[in-house]
Amino acid sequence: MINYSICIMGTKPGTKKADINETKAYGTAQIHELLDLDAFCAHIASHNSPFSKGAIKGVLTDAVACLREQLLAGNKVSLGDLGSFYVELATKGAKTTEEFNAECIEAVNVRWAPGRDFKNLRSEAQFNLVPARKAVSEAIETVKNTDTIQGLE
Repeated sequence: MINYSICIMGTKPGTKKADINETKAYGTAQIHELLDLDAFCAHIASHNSPFSKGAIKGVLTDAVACLREQLLAGNKVSLGDLGSFYVELATKGAKTTEEFNAECIEAVNVRWAPGRDFKNLRSEAQFNLVPARKAVSEAIETVKNTDTIQGLE
């Protein structure tokens, strides 16, 4: 189940330019739980894996190191249905090709192109509307700062 909340914005999420005159309602995914590497490895191991959580963690840890090494070597790494990883450069522009050099490269960003199993999860997803984190936080503050809650007297 994917939890989401609704927020009103002057621009579509992920875009930079806001249009103050036109606001729209957008859905925002709410993270249910953060699985760290140990928890994720335990989850994998719980699926009738012949490998222990520790063995899975070792393979994934080594895979990360090897993926990093291959990306720094300028390679694209395809992991089948998981997808492909590659680098993309963020650069500042130069007036001419002669003026452009490695100093113009500001960042090396890792990109992921989803494989077949991750192209679009929409057809399998189920959704649950929940309050926005800000609304929940404000409600909790109100409860903390109220001597008596109505209806519980």
